[in-house]
Amino acid sequence: MKLFPYGHATHPQWQMAAGLVLAQVRAQMALPEYASQPTLGILYITDHYANQAQSIFDHLRDELSNIAHWSGTVGVGVSSNNVEYFDEPALVLMLCDLPVDQFQVFNGLSPLGQAGPPDFVAQTALIHADAQTPQISELIEDVADLTTQGYVFGGLASSRHQTIQFSVNAHGSDVPNTQVSGVFEGGLSGVAFSSDVAMVSRVTQGCQPVGITHTVTEAQGHLVLKLNNFPALYVLMAELGVSLDEPLKAIPQVRSTLVGLSSHNQSSIKRTGEFEEEVMVRHIIGLDPQQHGVAVAHSVEVGMQLTFCQRDAAAARADLLRIGSEIREALEPEDITQEVAMQLSDQDFSAPHPARRMAGAIYVSCSGRGGPHFGGPSAELQLLRRALGDLPLVGFFASGEIAHRNLYGYTGVLTVFTTKEN
Repeated sequence: MKLFPYGHATHPQWQMAAGLVLAQVRAQMALPEYASQPTLGILYITDHYANQAQSIFDHLRDELSNIAHWSGTVGVGVSSNNVEYFDEPALVLMLCDLPVDQFQVFNGLSPLGQAGPPDFVAQTALIHADAQTPQISELIEDVADLTTQGYVFGGLASSRHQTIQFSVNAHGSDVPNTQVSGVFEGGLSGVAFSSDVAMVSRVTQGCQPVGITHTVTEAQGHLVLKLNNFPALYVLMAELGVSLDEPLKAIPQVRSTLVGLSSHNQSSIKRTGEFEEEVMVRHIIGLDPQQHGVAVAHSVEVGMQLTFCQRDAAAARADLLRIGSEIREALEPEDITQEVAMQLSDQDFSAPHPARRMAGAIYVSCSGRGGPHFGGPSAELQLLRRALGDLPLVGFFASGEIAHRNLYGYTGVLTVFTTKEN
């Protein structure tokens, strides 16, 4: 597997942005270390282009007619290596070098497990979904159940205009590929991968616990009534150091506080103080003074673990660097030549290098994160580059992130496609 060609651009006219991206990927495809005959296109556009999605997609498919399989969606922002585009017209594209019998694009017309390669077995899957789809959490779990690993990754599309997805599956189709529109609204779509596609995936949380982890001992639907047998509202007030007798002080504190939820008897906090990957961060949506309860944006069951938390930029930066560094250290070979060592040094990230064993990456981050949360324009992606080095990368900013088999908030989900060790 060679490096995945990729490109990114912004321009008020989508034709100009598409032309710039096509120039980048074609130039890379002419280089020996990049794939010259990729098979799968991953396309993300910002919502400024949402109304022109079909025209953009038709143009790219015409220009890259050798790419038969496609997946992607829309976000309020999109990202690539070292850069993010927020609230401006932009698109990012990555062309993956994967054997066609090792993946299956799926959508409402080509469900996972149907119209795929012969004897294909999904190990994991990239999912793009519409947040307005009824029972979307259950649908995500259904896709996870169809994979041998039970792990899926991706995100919910985010858009102030049309919420669209790109999806074309050319496996076993009697309809010519050029006649399939490939632009969908609603539901979910994505790409499933077999066990032959090596990848590493990590979740980074953007919140810091403000107290200890509690066990939910009484709950009704979304209302948490008791934590460790104490009224939940009293526990919240005590951990924030405020009182409802002083609402002008208490309400702003409550509004900036969220909850981290995890399953029964599951650890929520690492020894280093960050959340475990499985923790789901949700908003506090109300207080119930009569029942002394706290309402949260997730159904809660007795026995679940709950931790009050707040968004923390410093913790988010440190955790993002941590997951990037873990992946890089796990993949870089122990024995390399002096020449390659120089190219992989912290001082020289001038170009992706096959010795890093990272062919490409997809990064889905929360639309509430991005550069401003990390300290400046493109700061989040610059931190990733600092940890991983230069590599082909595309992503989008979502209205909810998907990892394991759950929906998350305020997180980043990084997935790196890896190559075999030389």
